[in-house]
Amino acid sequence: MNMKQAKECIKDTVRLYLKKDEFGDYRIPIVRQRPVFLIGAPGIGKTAIMEQIAQELSIAIVSYSMTHHTRQSALGLPFIDHREFEGEQYDVSEYTMSEIIASIYEVMEASGLKEGILFLDEINCVSETLSPSMLQFLQYKVFGRHRVPEGWVIVTAGNPPEYNKSVREFDVVTMDRLKIMEVEADYATWKEYASEKGLHNAIVSYLDLKKEDFYHVETTVKGKSYITARGWEDLSQILLLYEEEGLAVEEMLVGQYLRNERITREFTAYYDLYNKYKNDYKIEEILSGKDSAKAEEKAKAAAFDERLSLLGMLLDKVTGEIRETMRLADCLKELRMPLKALSGCADAEKVLQMLQMQEQGREKLLKSMQAAGAISDAEQYKNKFILRFLEQAERQVRVSAVPDGAAAYDLIREKFQGETSMLKRQTKEIGSRLHYLFAFVERAFETGNEMLILVTELTVNEDSARFIASFGCPDYQKHNEELMISERQNKFIDEIEKLGIDE
Repeated sequence: MNMKQAKECIKDTVRLYLKKDEFGDYRIPIVRQRPVFLIGAPGIGKTAIMEQIAQELSIAIVSYSMTHHTRQSALGLPFIDHREFEGEQYDVSEYTMSEIIASIYEVMEASGLKEGILFLDEINCVSETLSPSMLQFLQYKVFGRHRVPEGWVIVTAGNPPEYNKSVREFDVVTMDRLKIMEVEADYATWKEYASEKGLHNAIVSYLDLKKEDFYHVETTVKGKSYITARGWEDLSQILLLYEEEGLAVEEMLVGQYLRNERITREFTAYYDLYNKYKNDYKIEEILSGKDSAKAEEKAKAAAFDERLSLLGMLLDKVTGEIRETMRLADCLKELRMPLKALSGCADAEKVLQMLQMQEQGREKLLKSMQAAGAISDAEQYKNKFILRFLEQAERQVRVSAVPDGAAAYDLIREKFQGETSMLKRQTKEIGSRLHYLFAFVERAFETGNEMLILVTELTVNEDSARFIASFGCPDYQKHNEELMISERQNKFIDEIEKLGIDE
């Protein structure tokens, strides 16, 4: 299965393991809640999907790599306890709490969340001294003398032995206590993730042309040669920062992330070509509706890989702006209710008190979700944006020394309206840029597949799909309907041909 399928399967498993009956007992007893064992090649996103699942289910997550744990750190250290049995005194061996179990309680205390996922990575690389204890843990959720708290689902992960020399092959007794999912690297699934995260378009465009380079592991005379999804994502981060700082990207830099000489060389050459296309075609001028006759002629004569790169650059620019606009729209939508609550305050001091209460509540929520690891980047940004707005509004009310609550509310509302006016300007500008994008593709590529790619990419991208649904885009609607009609016609022709009525 691919990572998307694995994510949905694990998400359903966690949700059902946490389902209770009318008396508050878990429907699946703890002893029958088989830990998930996610097995797949390194760097394909196993840890990332676990964080996403916790965020989507609003539960906590505690992650540990088992490679560094000894028997003492996982099970706890022994100490002597004094007991009395039937009037006799005895010295009994006890154990301190496991570091792993203690971490769960710390997260529960910091976040207030009582349910979560205990994610143990590289579970099949445990030390020799710890290995015998794993069977008890996997079936009964017990480390030493201490049990994993109720409401915590265990998910484990590991690499196949061909990728890691430290791997210990589990016996049948152990495997029979696990819910095993084997996952493989899949570019189409990763591309959705890359689009959502806004990864560098040069990487996505290159992999669209050379999908076989997405994940690559081989043994050469020089040792292991490998390319992973993690490597591409980390390379994307550094490329964006290098460009922001105006630094030159050399093959040596790329090779620090892509550990394969051929792919490093070919991607670096493509990246240079990608930047050349960006300069030659003047992306900003096309999206601003300026005279693009030269760019159109050049695009008409271009090979398909150059056309695909050009379309990728145009889409990357527009969807990046859409992403920022939708982020602002989400923030303002959630900000409306807290501000509306201020409208009935009689005096300015009451407004200030309510603003402070909202700030404290928002800050507490943010810290608890961060402690639980159950907050996405988008949610984190939204909470920080709202918190900053409330703090600025409070300062503005204090400095202005308004006479009453109504005047204080008007001041805050004016600030909010300034943000909504900015949002309206941005949506209008993006609407124009989408129009110019469609017009350019129509003129430059005419009846080619590029229009189909454009419509498809805008459809599958979550932010652009939301933008079009919220604010409309006549050009998208027009071409989407045309393509749907064309698709229906092709299906109909295929069905006729199968009937053989022309024979």
